[in-house]
Formats: sequence, structure tokens, C-alpha cells
Amino acid sequence: MDDKDPDLMMPEQPEEEERPAPEHPDYKNEIAALIRSGLAPRPMRERLMDYHENDMAMALELLTRDERKKMYGLLDTGTLANVFEYADEPQQYLAELTIRRRVAVLGKLEVPVVVEYLRQLSREERSILIELLDDDARREITLALSFDEDQIGSRMTTNYVTIHAGLSVREAMRELVDQAAENDNISTLYVVDEDGTLSGAIDLKDLIIAREGSDLDNIVMTSYPYVYAEEEIGDCIDRIRGYSEDSIPVLDRDNKLQGVLTAQEITELVDDALGEDYARLAGLTAEEDLEEPLRKSIGKRLPWLIVLLVLALIVSTVVGLFEPVVSHLALIVAFQSLVLDMAGNAGTQSLAVTIRVLTDEQVSGKQKLFLVLKEARVGLLNGLILGGLSFVLIGGYLMLLKGQAPLSAFSMSFCTGSALMVAMLLSSISGTAIPLLFHKLNIDPAVASGPLITTLNDLVAVVTYYGLAWILLINVMGL
Repeated sequence: MDDKDPDLMMPEQPEEEERPAPEHPDYKNEIAALIRSGLAPRPMRERLMDYHENDMAMALELLTRDERKKMYGLLDTGTLANVFEYADEPQQYLAELTIRRRVAVLGKLEVPVVVEYLRQLSREERSILIELLDDDARREITLALSFDEDQIGSRMTTNYVTIHAGLSVREAMRELVDQAAENDNISTLYVVDEDGTLSGAIDLKDLIIAREGSDLDNIVMTSYPYVYAEEEIGDCIDRIRGYSEDSIPVLDRDNKLQGVLTAQEITELVDDALGEDYARLAGLTAEEDLEEPLRKSIGKRLPWLIVLLVLALIVSTVVGLFEPVVSHLALIVAFQSLVLDMAGNAGTQSLAVTIRVLTDEQVSGKQKLFLVLKEARVGLLNGLILGGLSFVLIGGYLMLLKGQAPLSAFSMSFCTGSALMVAMLLSSISGTAIPLLFHKLNIDPAVASGPLITTLNDLVAVVTYYGLAWILLINVMGL
């Protein structure tokens, strides 16, 4: 046994304890506590200004109306406008301001936010507020209000920087400095001709690193994406989200620059479009929110429910045509829901994949055909696997628990498994082909919603299931 000097022995290292992840500060509750404190206005304002406007916006929902009014009085107009920009429901908070303060804040807000607020007011209230705005703000907001809600022009802002074509880099930089005080969207600069026609765009970084005496045309991007103010949002949203620019120019019919869509606005448009698609997939005519009136919610849901009721009646009628099969083999009804449910699930999965593919406007006809064939193969293979499992499990169930003869039990399970395989194959094809057909006919493919596809697949599954039962079990097996 080796002798060891205890003084030279290494002490055992204590196991390092796992440290919990640091918690994020709860700024909104801190702000709410600050507003409710007894601090004098000046130190309260100084402490409040240490927080980000987004945290202030989140704190608004924790405060009472009187506490919010107290907070409004502590903030200058520009900061309050920034807070409302981050708020989920700025319209609610704008209504709590005095007319004078409201007009001042409206003049600082982005035009789309102001337009959305004004559209909710009566015509008389809207006219009064617009008349009280300064000339520049009134002109911008009146222009945006001249477009319908579903047109691009209603969502554009004039918060951008323009550079005139033909300048040197030094002159362009001077124009940027002059306009930057009034416009904070300066990452992309738009180049226009003398009559305001868009010539292209310049990345701010390219302008900064360009040589002062060089020609501006050398750094202008002439193939820059753009949209027209009168375009429907739904018609160009797929084109817009294909670019990763921080803003997209908006032109009038004469190709003159009228405004831009900011990155924030583009994100909201894409989110709205996805929300509408999701609503249609659920069988709604439009997206709903928590505060929506009951009558409006019913109006969005009822049209599709009526269509689905008619289709369901057709399915029931078809089932009635197979009444002799049901009366002869009553047990077959027990497995009807299995075939119908699995066929509906397969069709809905194919629908979801197809809708996702169709968000890319560049998908070719060859790729669409490949998609149909791929989904058909997926449906067939899944049907074979699940049909095989059904054959074994249902046959064993009927033989062991229901006391049926092996031939009778496995004949019925073979019919169920075969119907399941065929129904899943046909459902996968219909879940892909129907939205593709709608897209070809310029109908929103999301209209081929989950409930619609499921109901149509029920019809396919019923015919397949009872048809095979009539052929295999009654005519061939003689059960």
C-alpha cells in the first residue's frame, strides 16, 4: 500500500451546482409601481424615462384610467407617441387624451396608425381632428384615407428620405443630413427624378463608404422592388414578403414615389394575411378577435357551416344508399368512423402542405404535378401501413372478443383495412388537387378549408368503405 503525504494530496473539488437561469426584470410592474408611488412629478418623470417605450406600453394595461392619465402627463408628446406605437390597442389610449393632446400625438404617430384610429371614428369626429392637424400631417393622412382599407396606399407612410438623381455623393450626403431630422427611416434612401419618378434606391452603408466626388449613379440599385398604392394588399403580399428590405417604395399610376411600407408595416401585413389564411383553414370567412361582437362572429362562421351542412346531408344520403349493406352486416357500422376520421386527417395534412407550397408564387406547373404525385405516394404508403395494422387488430378483436369465426372476422378487417388504404390515398390526392385547382382559378386556396376537405373526404371514404363491403363481403364472400 503506497504511503501518501496528506499535505500533497489534492483536495476534492466540490461539484459545481447548477445555477438557475437569470430572470428577466419585470419592467412593466416596476413602471406600474412607480406610477402608483408618491414621488413628485419631476423625479417620477426622470425615473420613468429610464425605461424603454415598449415597457411603458406594456405597463399601460396594468394601470387604471386615472393612473394612465397620470403617466400621460409625465411624458412629452414624442415619447408618448412612441409608447402608443408599441401598444397593442393604441386607439383605446388615444381616446383617453384631451383633444389638444390627442391632435399633438396624432401628428407624431406613423400615418397607418393614425388612419386606423380615424377610421373607427364618426365622420364628424374624424373631420374635426384632421382639421386641427398641421398642414403636412393633414396632407399625409388625407392621402392615406383616400385609399380603401385593403389597398396598399392606406398602409404607407411618408417617413422616408429622397435623393435627387444626378447628384454627387457629397451632395447626396448633404440632402440626407437635411432630411434626417424629420425622417428616421434612413437605412434606405430613394432616388427620384425631377418630377418625382422613382429611379432606384441606395443603401445607407453604400453612401457612407462611397468616395465623395464619385457619381451617385454608381451606387444606385435600379432593380429595387416596389408596389403601387392602388394595389390590393392581398394581391401583392406574397411578392412583398419575398424581399428582406427594411422598406418598400409605394408608387402612384405615373410611377411617382408616394410613400413607403416600413418593415414593421410589412410584418403586420404578413401577419394579417397568415391570420386570414388560418381563419379560412378553420372554415371562417375572416379572422376573429376576442372583443368581436357575437353577431359579427356568427356572420363569419355561418356561411361555411351552411355549405358544410349541405355537404353533410349529401354524405348522409350516400350512406342511406348502402342501407342494404348495413342491414345485412350491422357490425360494419362500428368501424365507419375509423375510416372517415383517418381519411379526413390525411386530406387535411395534404391541404396544409399544399397551402404552404402555394405561398411561393414561383412554383412551376411541373412542381405542382410533383407535389400531387408525392402526396399520393405518401397517402398510399401511410394507408398501406395503417390498413395493415387495422387488418390485424380488427380481425383479432372480432375473433377474440366478439367470438366470430376467423374467416368472417378477418374478411371484415380486410375490407376495413382496404377501404382505409384507398380512402387515405384518394383523400391525400383531393387535399392537394383541390387547393391547386382553386389557385389555378384565381380563388384563394385557403378557401379549400379543413372542414370542406374533411367533408368531401367523408364522402369519398363512405363510398369506398360501403362499396368494398358490398363487393367483397356480400357478393364475393357471401357473408
